[in-house]
Amino acid sequence: MEVTFLGGAREVGKSALLVKGDRKSILLDYGAHTGREPTFPLHVQPKSIDSILLTHAHLDHSGGVPLFFLRQGVQLITTDVSLELSLILLQDFIKLSGFFLPFEREDLLVMERNTRQIKTNETTQIANEFTARFPNSGHIPGGTTIVLQHEGKSILYTGDINLRDSQLLTGADLKFGKLDAVITESTYSQTDHDPREKIESDFVAFANEVVERGGVLLVPAFSVGRAQEIACVLRARNFKHKVAMDGMALRINEVLFRHQESLRDSELFRKTMENVEVVSGWGQRKKLVKIPSVIISPAGMLAGGASVYYNQEISRDSKNGISIVAFQVPGSPGRTLLDRGLVISNGKTERVKAEIRRFDFSGHAGRTELFELIEHVEGNPVVYAVHGDGDSCEKFAQEIHERFGFEARAPSIGDKVTV
Repeated sequence: MEVTFLGGAREVGKSALLVKGDRKSILLDYGAHTGREPTFPLHVQPKSIDSILLTHAHLDHSGGVPLFFLRQGVQLITTDVSLELSLILLQDFIKLSGFFLPFEREDLLVMERNTRQIKTNETTQIANEFTARFPNSGHIPGGTTIVLQHEGKSILYTGDINLRDSQLLTGADLKFGKLDAVITESTYSQTDHDPREKIESDFVAFANEVVERGGVLLVPAFSVGRAQEIACVLRARNFKHKVAMDGMALRINEVLFRHQESLRDSELFRKTMENVEVVSGWGQRKKLVKIPSVIISPAGMLAGGASVYYNQEISRDSKNGISIVAFQVPGSPGRTLLDRGLVISNGKTERVKAEIRRFDFSGHAGRTELFELIEHVEGNPVVYAVHGDGDSCEKFAQEIHERFGFEARAPSIGDKVTV
């Protein structure tokens, strides 16, 4: 197999790999950078691709997939959950950035019609040339890694992976078999997360503190996975006060109700969502910001959605709180809030009076877990460190070689390797 790194090498975002066999070519993910003017991985002629294997729904892995459905002939292969979640996120992508995108809603319909839906850990034939298995990745609902085999050679592509159980999801399946190559994310290869028990305990303590002093706690959270995780954490730790949820997260809840087999504890999820107040309009939002409670609302970086309104209102009162529970891209409103304590309201920059706390509810493996992943590898593979900034990828590759003796590299975009 020849593997070309089209995107996601020495960078976080727009992940994409081109894999060529003897006769057919396939893609593993094809994401996008989702700024105001989105960018995509290196171009590939759609007519040259037989199939696209998608690890999960996040746009940095799925955002460019519709480009290959401007014509018939390509097949998307992913889990049923990932398909539904991808369609929701891609529709929102078109709504926000449609002027700059080379595809539209009609292309999503073609994509959906040409998708082969598989279950987590299912093994399937690809293009009559490859065999692929899709182990659980533990990252978001429906997310998988990919073990790709061709003529006796085997590649693991982790996509985004999380080894630890959360309230919402079971940690990644690490039974990959003997491997000839490992293409692993390196996002937090130089950083360890705090123990999940401590993060959850500290977060719920802060939520209780804010509400019991008469304040409102805003939790800007990604709509896929993070919003549901936060609600489940509050339920699992016996939070007694009102919890409301707003925005696209509510649509994601509907998908997860239909696919409860993708969750670690479906009973916890059901009970949590049955007791969450569903926000359905502006009248309700205006009342909520005055009632001691927790409000969970996308967007996770405060760049859009109902969380923008909540942030403007809640930030003005010192008895209120804002919990940052997701990574904040430099330059985003959430990063400005976190680093400088500022919010833009009605075109003016204001100092935030609410108490701001950060809690590291990451869906990615930290440094310790990434080394644990490599420890589970069988065989003597070449390891390629991707999905991290340049220094992280380079250092991680060097450390893998020093610790395990594997040949390890940090490829650049456009690099080609043979497995």
